[in-house]
Amino acid sequence: MARVTGALLGAAALAVASVASADGIMLVQAGAFWMGRDDGPPEEAPMHRVYVRDFWIERHKVTNAEFAEFLNAMGPRSAEDERRYDWDDADARIHLRPVSTREKWTADAGFERHPAVEVSWFGARDYCQWKGRRLPTEAEWEKAARGEDRRPYPWGSRAPAPELAVFARPGNATDRGDARPGGRSPVGVEDLLGNLREWTATILRPYPYRHDDGREGFAGTGRVVVRGAAHDDPPESLGVTVRRHYDRRGAAAGHHHVGFRCATSEDLGGR
Repeated sequence: MARVTGALLGAAALAVASVASADGIMLVQAGAFWMGRDDGPPEEAPMHRVYVRDFWIERHKVTNAEFAEFLNAMGPRSAEDERRYDWDDADARIHLRPVSTREKWTADAGFERHPAVEVSWFGARDYCQWKGRRLPTEAEWEKAARGEDRRPYPWGSRAPAPELAVFARPGNATDRGDARPGGRSPVGVEDLLGNLREWTATILRPYPYRHDDGREGFAGTGRVVVRGAAHDDPPESLGVTVRRHYDRRGAAAGHHHVGFRCATSEDLGGR
C-alpha cells in the first residue's frame, strides 16, 4: 500500500488504491522560477522568484472514467459529509446506471476520456489521496505550466490557438485532454490552459508567495485558488499567472469549468 502524504486530510477515512507510479506523471525538478507578473491585475503582482522542491505532477487532468472508478470505490460524499461530485447537475457526465445486479457510477458514452467536471474540491482532494497523491500547490502548478523562462503560456509566447488549447467554446463543450500535445508545458504536462480550470491546495493570499505562511493548507477555511482556464473562457483570459478562487461554499460544489490533476512529492524515479 502506498504511503499517503502526511499533510493530506482524512487519511484514515480513505483507502489507497495503488502504489504511485511514474506512468503518466512528470517530474518537475527543484529550483526557482519567476511567479506572477507586473503588467496584469494586482493579485498577480509582483513578479518574484519562488523556490519549489522536486515534485511530480500528472500529465493530464483526471478523466470522467477515472473519477467514476473512485466513486465506485469510495462513494460520493467526503468524511466531512460534503459532496465529492454534483451528480444531479445538468452538466454532470458521470451517472449511476444499472450494471448486472447493481448500480454503478459510469462515465457517459463518448466522454470517458474527457476531463472530469462537477467535482468539488473535497472530491478532488479525496481522489488524489486515494491514488496516494495530493493536489498541487499554486506555486507547483505555475512552475509546471511556466518553466523557468517567464513564458505567458505553457507552449511559449504564441497566442492561443485551437491546436494548442480548448477555449472559446460553449459551456460544457470539453474535449479530450490528450488531444493537443502541441500545447504541453516545458516539462511535458498537457492541457494546463483551456478545457478546465484546476483545483489547487492553496489558500488565496497576496504575493510574494511564501511556503511557510499557511497558504499551502486549504481545508475549507479562506478561499481556495483555482488555476488555468476553461473551454468557455475567451482567449484573452488565458495565461499561466491568472488566479481565480472560491470560498468554502464554492469549494464544496462542482463546476462545469473546473477539473483537477494530482501531484506528489514521492520520489518516483525515472520518467
